[in-house]
Amino acid sequence: MITLKIGDFQKYVPTATVGKVTDIRERDGKVWVRLDFTDLYYESSNLVPADPSEYIEVSFKERSSYEGGMKSVEDIRRETEEVDITEFMPSGGG
Repeated sequence: MITLKIGDFQKYVPTATVGKVTDIRERDGKVWVRLDFTDLYYESSNLVPADPSEYIEVSFKERSSYEGGMKSVEDIRRETEEVDITEFMPSGGG
C-alpha cells in the first residue's frame, strides 16, 4: 500500500488530472484524497504518484472562472437581446 501525505502530487488515472493532496479521509473502508486542482475527493485506488513537472498551479482567479460552469438559457437570451447589430447592417439598396 502506498502511503499518501498532504502535499504529495497525485494523478487521477481516468482523466489524468494532476493535483496536490490537500486532505485524506477514510470512509466505509476506502481512502479518499482531495486534490487542490478540482477541490474534489478521489478514491485512492484511482490515483498514482505524479511528477511535480505535471502539476500546473491554478490561481484563485482562474479557478473561480472554471467554477462558473455553464450559462443558463436566460443568461444567453439576455446577452443576445443586449447586442446592437445596427452598426453591422449594410447601408444602401441592393
